[in-house]
Amino acid sequence: MRPEGRRTRRADAPRAGLDVPRLLALPLLALLVAGCGIRPTEVPTDFGPAPSRVRCSLSEPDAAEPSSHGLAVQVFLLCGSSLVAVDRSLRVPDGTADSQRRVLVAQGLLDQLAETPSTAEREAGYQTYVRGGMTVGGPRPKDPDDALRLSTPPAELSAYALAQVVCTFSDSAAAEGDGSVILGGPTTAPLRRYDCTDEVRSQPSSHQPPSTEVTGG
Repeated sequence: MRPEGRRTRRADAPRAGLDVPRLLALPLLALLVAGCGIRPTEVPTDFGPAPSRVRCSLSEPDAAEPSSHGLAVQVFLLCGSSLVAVDRSLRVPDGTADSQRRVLVAQGLLDQLAETPSTAEREAGYQTYVRGGMTVGGPRPKDPDDALRLSTPPAELSAYALAQVVCTFSDSAAAEGDGSVILGGPTTAPLRRYDCTDEVRSQPSSHQPPSTEVTGG
């Protein structure tokens, strides 16, 4: 017989104050956190700026391919922020006198600079700032023999266009081949000798071709 007044506690009765569903959910939550795949990493996530699409490289076999006939020349186009030489070819009649040959080469180079770059060149990032319609003539009576006069005064050309013209002329048969060229315009303004330097080729926007006034013929 049970002592009177003494109550027995059922073994399966939950203790007061315990939330059984919450206790059962804790192990499941731990498993989910462990298996979520998010772990600390020491691998840097800064991969730097996106690569530029400007390649400045003509790998296509037919891109800017100079003709097998004519005079092989180079013109300077803008690619990225620098001037880059591109192969071209000019036709100059045989037997042309040196003075006239210089002018013909200069005009051919101007025309090449003013042409829209080929599809392959545009895809590689090349462009030109020299406008079409500009002409070039030889020296006047009191000018030096190697002077060239543009139909547009050099001072009125954009920084990029002037750099293109100076570097293209100075590296060609249109000049003396010493890295400089004497240029003037259609007016009586003094001629100037312009130099194509490494700084001009690498940063034509901030480094204009240095020049000095030419005083004598």
